[in-house]
Amino acid sequence: MPVANRPFIPFARPTIDETMVSAVSDTLRSLWITSGPQVQAFEKALSVMHGDRPARVFTSATAALEVALLTIGVGPGDEVIMPAQTFFSCANAIRHTGATPVFVDVDPVTRNMDLTLARSAITPKTKVLMPTHFAGYPLDMDKLYALARETGLRVIEDAALAIGSKWQDKLIGSIGDIVSFSFHPNKNITTIEGGALIFSSEAEAKLSEAYRFHGISRLPDGTRDITVLGGKYNLPDVNARLGILQLQRLDEFIAKRHVLVEHYFDRLTGSNLTLPVRGDKGHSWNFFAPLLPLDEMSISRKALMDLLQQKGIGTGISYEAIHLTSLYRQLGYSEGDFPHAEKIGHNTLTLPLFPTLQIEEVDYVCDTLLELIHQHKR
Repeated sequence: MPVANRPFIPFARPTIDETMVSAVSDTLRSLWITSGPQVQAFEKALSVMHGDRPARVFTSATAALEVALLTIGVGPGDEVIMPAQTFFSCANAIRHTGATPVFVDVDPVTRNMDLTLARSAITPKTKVLMPTHFAGYPLDMDKLYALARETGLRVIEDAALAIGSKWQDKLIGSIGDIVSFSFHPNKNITTIEGGALIFSSEAEAKLSEAYRFHGISRLPDGTRDITVLGGKYNLPDVNARLGILQLQRLDEFIAKRHVLVEHYFDRLTGSNLTLPVRGDKGHSWNFFAPLLPLDEMSISRKALMDLLQQKGIGTGISYEAIHLTSLYRQLGYSEGDFPHAEKIGHNTLTLPLFPTLQIEEVDYVCDTLLELIHQHKR
């Protein structure tokens, strides 16, 4: 909905150019449109990017997380420790395996899982640590893997928001245990829908192939066997072809995100918004989500979002506190359990951020947001 001849500004938008459109069209014309040579090429490119570690792609990051859990034997009776402030898919993937998600609070500054609290949550049933690199800001990898080594736990990094992020100049995915990426249209690169796992073990990468395609394995005589209870999570070649070209431009996309985020900081520093942690060049900035001063405002977050929408600005919520959803309250969680996650979930507002966003549009977003907050000051 344009405002005064101004095009609507969404909070996220994929970058798709004519070269990508043409390449996808060529893939369609090839008539090999399900998993095939483009998937193999995309997996190879991801592997090379991450230090030649094994890479496998899936229909979504949610599917990838579930397959990762199954591949390392997570199931009923197991517990997986994860942050209470992340996207719902992480907890859902754990539940789908029959295991139980165990939430812990997050650091109020980085919004990443508090590893001291994670340590306290470990029980004899704990099998995996599943942290999220929130908004692309890397969790302290040294502390994470020191805890994993000390306790003998596996790690599945939810890096859905963090492809291209770096920890001490090392790409997330090039080190560690198992790492999951997302290629949803609001992520740093897209395959329309899709996700990937980067493994430290070739044997586990191979096993994940069975889990992503019906549990099927090939026998020497050419017939098929089913060795595990798999699903149908294989990425089509059409999606993979787009992913190959997107991956080639990842550095460019992240560099533009950094420019835009710096302008957000320039415009919003000193306001009564609580800004996200600034980080350094290792932050890939999948989204920019300040916390609103709702205690000082006479309107709700929803009312503010509606007013921004009317002025041609799309916003989002990244994210609600998972433990307060109806499903996860059934595990016994309630208000007050994780105060930092709850405050973030209550006050967060995701502002527009994508590579084709213009500086002038960031100015318009900031001007409009600050004006509305001022108008509705309590």
